[in-house]
Amino acid sequence: MENNEKVLSAMKQAGKALKAGEIAEISGIDRKLVDKAMKDLKDSGAIVSPKKCYWEPK
Repeated sequence: MENNEKVLSAMKQAGKALKAGEIAEISGIDRKLVDKAMKDLKDSGAIVSPKKCYWEPK
């Protein structure tokens, strides 16, 4: 769950919708782990996609 929290925190700090690669850069987490965390966050409804390939906290 730690990666999920780091990904969500990075998204909130950015203040705008981000791509997974940008989240990986900001958070310092490997891209594959970011993808997994984003899937978990998406499934739980914590993040939404305002446009294709971009994600932001709900």
